[in-house]
Amino acid sequence: MTDRQAQILEATVRVLAEDGVRGLRIGRVAAEAGVSAALIYYYFDDRAGVLRRALEHLDHRAAAHIEAAPRRSSPRAALEEMLLVELQSAVEVRRECIAWGEFRASAVFEADLREPLRATTGEWIDHVEDVLREVADTGPGDPAPDLSGAAERLTTPVEALTARWLCGWATVERTRELLSGAIATELGALRD
Repeated sequence: MTDRQAQILEATVRVLAEDGVRGLRIGRVAAEAGVSAALIYYYFDDRAGVLRRALEHLDHRAAAHIEAAPRRSSPRAALEEMLLVELQSAVEVRRECIAWGEFRASAVFEADLREPLRATTGEWIDHVEDVLREVADTGPGDPAPDLSGAAERLTTPVEALTARWLCGWATVERTRELLSGAIATELGALRD
């Protein structure tokens, strides 16, 4: 990706966080990015292309936040940090969470968003499942826990609690506390 494309995608995320998916206008993105609308169409073909690439960009940003988090001493601590990293008050992270929420909500109405959103969410669930495999560390002869189900059950409250935090129903601290409790509960169930 070129620097100019990254600049456009960052502007798209800002516009999404302010205007939502339904309110996204290429002219507004162009003004926010300081480029012409023609350049956006050159790079991304159409509005749907901008949205697809913005979703991919958000996915890469989320992965970057996880990578930037301090390395933890145990797989369990790494899992917790991976799930909690979205819940922080940094302006950039908050903006990205709002944009993610916009994509999830808009996919209800815009069928074109469903498959890309399903794919990025599926990758996230798979990544959580991989870490859960390290956490579970089952031995030979131990029953195999439902790691896929556990990964889905852990990623779902991240989305729900993020929405509550962004709506002002809970503080970021309370949201992190609730998610930590959900993680502890799910890991306890895996051990049983």
